[in-house]
Amino acid sequence: MLEILQYRDLVLALVARELKVRYRRSAIGFTWTMLQPLLMMLVLQAVFSFLFRFNVSNYPVYAMAGILFWNFFSQSIVASMNSLRGNAQLLKKVPVPKEVYPVATVLSGVLNLIFALVPLFLILLVTHQPLTPALFFLPVSIFLAALFTLGTGLLLSPLSVFFSDIVEMITVILSVLMYLTPIFYPKEIVPERWRWIVRFNPLRSILEVFRDPIYYGKIPPFRHLGTCLLIAVAAFVIGAIAFRRSSDRIPFYI
Repeated sequence: MLEILQYRDLVLALVARELKVRYRRSAIGFTWTMLQPLLMMLVLQAVFSFLFRFNVSNYPVYAMAGILFWNFFSQSIVASMNSLRGNAQLLKKVPVPKEVYPVATVLSGVLNLIFALVPLFLILLVTHQPLTPALFFLPVSIFLAALFTLGTGLLLSPLSVFFSDIVEMITVILSVLMYLTPIFYPKEIVPERWRWIVRFNPLRSILEVFRDPIYYGKIPPFRHLGTCLLIAVAAFVIGAIAFRRSSDRIPFYI
């Protein structure tokens, strides 16, 4: 993967193109990155305030942090799976490592996530949530989330080339995972007999490392942080190895 640094100019160009294409037909452009999670948070606030009540103080901040994480992960995964077919002509003509395409999609997702932090900080101020020094830990949280997402994207992107139905299948799985991850509900409300599903969900661990500095104003416990680092590195290594072993066959399928 270090050889990708030699093609950093191409990666940056692909990131810029990814962002332009995503918002090319949008009247408000990048503003939608900030507005969409805010609107979703308002819907969840209304739903869980009047229909499904549970005790979560300052729910807007809790939900918003979860939404931002999930949007980054799910959108980056789908974009990674589409990145090879979407760049088929470029991939055949330009002799560069094929990893640059999923890497560029995840990097553009990171930029979107950073833009989306703006309304989150506004909500922190409006709701009088304490701004603690733990917020400076967010770059580490984002890095771990990006590393895990990149590894997953590298694993799935060749499969989406070899098997045309994999994108639709993963989209359905992502929908299921969204409800199995405590994004908009506290994990404590899950019945005890089903709580192991949430406990062993790797996305839950990554989410909590992202949410803790924002909502709880604390750096995640060292043991939990170590677990998340292990999960992220394992996902990246497995994804990178699987991608490299499949990369020679990719041009014959696109």
